[in-house]
Amino acid sequence: MTDHAASAGTDEAAEAPRHAETARAGGAGGAGGVLRGRDAAALAEAGPPAEGADAGKDVRSVVAADDAGTVRPDEAVGVAEAGEVGHGVGAVEAHSRSSDQAGPVLLPVATPARTRAAVAELLRPQRRLAVSAFAVMVGSTALGLLVQPLLGRIVDLAADRGSADAITGTAALLVAVAVAQGVTAGFGLSQIARLGETTLARLRERFVERALALPLDRVEKAGAGDLTARVTADVSLIADAVRNALPALGRSVLTIVLTFGALALLDWRFLLAALLAVPVQAATARWYVARAIPLYAEQRVAAGAQQQQMLDTIGGSSTVRAFRLGREHTERVTERSSSVVALTMRGVRLVLGFYSRLHIAEYIGLAAVLVAGYWLVRDGSASIGMATAAALYFHSLFGPVNAALALLDDAQSATAGLARLVGVTDEPVAPPPTRTVAAGGVDVTVRGLGHAYRPGHPVLHDIHLTIRHGERVALVGASGAGKTTLARLVAGIQPPTTGAVLVGGIPPTELGSAASRTIALITQETHVFAGPLADDLRLARPDATDAELRAALDRVDALAWAEALPDGLATVVGDGGHRLSGERTQALALARLILADPPLVILDEATAEAGSAGARTLEKAVARAVDGRTALIVAHRLSQAATADRVVVMEDGRVVESGTHDELHAARGPYAALWAAWSDARDTGPRPAPEPPTRTAPQKPEPKDR
Repeated sequence: MTDHAASAGTDEAAEAPRHAETARAGGAGGAGGVLRGRDAAALAEAGPPAEGADAGKDVRSVVAADDAGTVRPDEAVGVAEAGEVGHGVGAVEAHSRSSDQAGPVLLPVATPARTRAAVAELLRPQRRLAVSAFAVMVGSTALGLLVQPLLGRIVDLAADRGSADAITGTAALLVAVAVAQGVTAGFGLSQIARLGETTLARLRERFVERALALPLDRVEKAGAGDLTARVTADVSLIADAVRNALPALGRSVLTIVLTFGALALLDWRFLLAALLAVPVQAATARWYVARAIPLYAEQRVAAGAQQQQMLDTIGGSSTVRAFRLGREHTERVTERSSSVVALTMRGVRLVLGFYSRLHIAEYIGLAAVLVAGYWLVRDGSASIGMATAAALYFHSLFGPVNAALALLDDAQSATAGLARLVGVTDEPVAPPPTRTVAAGGVDVTVRGLGHAYRPGHPVLHDIHLTIRHGERVALVGASGAGKTTLARLVAGIQPPTTGAVLVGGIPPTELGSAASRTIALITQETHVFAGPLADDLRLARPDATDAELRAALDRVDALAWAEALPDGLATVVGDGGHRLSGERTQALALARLILADPPLVILDEATAEAGSAGARTLEKAVARAVDGRTALIVAHRLSQAATADRVVVMEDGRVVESGTHDELHAARGPYAALWAAWSDARDTGPRPAPEPPTRTAPQKPEPKDR
């Protein structure tokens, strides 16, 4: 049997010796780097195979070929046992995919023009509220500008030795102005808060709606870190800007504009003097914005890369320990974190330069206003109080101008985050289904199917396959044979490069949102949603009764442990709640499958997370869950293939055998060799408990393939 360990990408062949050495260093290797039955069992005890790309190479590399280029049966068995653990499935899939794809393709970022248009779209339903808030804030700011002339009036009264009553009356007006401004400002800010929160809520809803509608292959190409950073850090930045920075920025801009108008009303020469500071401030703003926009965009990308690396490292921590990859992953985390720190320090230096330039502008403007006041008072064109009011007006601009320009820091950062969110909301979503599958069961037809993740690097070749209504078909084959890719294409995750897939006579990619009611795909990477267990189950059928929930759990042998939880079906599970084991998580997914009741089920190594004893229980649960449905099962263990209606064997992206278990076993082909190797290993390999004779190992390594 040919060695397909590196068939997912040609580069792995050259890398195999180095990664085989890594595997030996981790304690898994036998003589010459060959992973035999006992060594594989030891590796399975040590921890799951790799979850990251590099570790995935290690898993594949331990399938050593002899000089003739073939894999010996004991080696195939060893890897099959190691592959039983489960995490390696995702690991090798990740590396296979990276071999066939040219790195992550980040989700798009909207252009500035598109971002502004998106904001206008979000504000359009709130136009009346926006106009009202703006009018109130203009009135509040105008009231505040009465303070400086009133103070100037007091100065003139004191200089002219005016009466105490006149000064007292002016002071009373100051108090009235302060109270009126406070009331109007509070009302205006409450309207702005309502406007901002409503707009933010609509943005979040649109983002979540579009993010959930993104094709899964698009999310996988971008990496989980990119989407996670957008939905966490970017949303947080925008929320903070809406609640704090934008209202303050709006008030500052209003104050600046109206203050310049007030200076002009006092005397146009005061305005001219004050405007001497504007060129310096404008140059400072241009200098800052030109550097801040790309810097903050770069910071968001770096934060996404850091998030992705942390997810990879923490999510695969057991694998990292098992393969002694801690130093490599620590270096990667350090590299990503150092990049974020370096970009942050660039931002700090940018802000320091920004403020130093602002201070220079302030001194220039204030000096010009004071000189203008001196000459106007000297020639009798202005009183001392008027000159005082002008100086106070310009001095009162220090805060708003500094705030407005400083808030550009938050505004630019929020704008960068907003552009990333708008980029996702503008992604095309699946069109409404134009065709629907007829009620009842469905059949699956695959004709001339070929697929390549990169042009010129096909992973599937001219596959023809028919699955009849109610038939259960098991896919088996070596790592990289193309099983997972075929399963994904049948599920409609992405369209094939060539050929056709028909579910009930309709391409699954044309089913749109109706696909979720027709096709169910369950992988080993099942998520438990935070909340009561009953709510988690009702995600599949919101109107399900408690009795229906219990019936679904009972059908997959999960009712006993579910009712034994502290609060039964009301027990909070997921993050912050009761932790479920991998076996129970998969049972929960199978119960959701029963509640959803789709006619077509695709299981991609759905029992891989369980140990041997747990796997037997899960396999029985799987059999009951898919009973009466059309099923395509990527078999993690050959015991699953033995109970299937038909077995399809894949090698190098091609179907090489198809038939029942008994037919293929009698044919003495690749499937028979794998079955014999598995059976021998189960008889001789060290196991915690003897396995039933029907339990047979999967062919070669069984991590996910591409």
